[in-house]
Amino acid sequence: MSVRATDHGTIEMEGSCGAEDAEALLRHLLSLPGAVVDWRLCDRAHTAVIQVLLASKAQTLGPPRGEWLQRFIDDTMKASATRP
Repeated sequence: MSVRATDHGTIEMEGSCGAEDAEALLRHLLSLPGAVVDWRLCDRAHTAVIQVLLASKAQTLGPPRGEWLQRFIDDTMKASATRP
């Protein structure tokens, strides 16, 4: 699984996070309100995963490792996390 919760209350995304990881990410976000999502080791993320991140307005620890995510998604995630 490319998405996992850690013992210290963060959610880690690693490698290529496929559509099947969206449900796991949502489950972790719901069970750990206010958790930071560490996606520094994330190379790719399916749009379903990105949608969960955006909808949750989760704070991310990054930038992600993947160039496309850095270029097109990282700033959007930061802006989303600061909105009320």
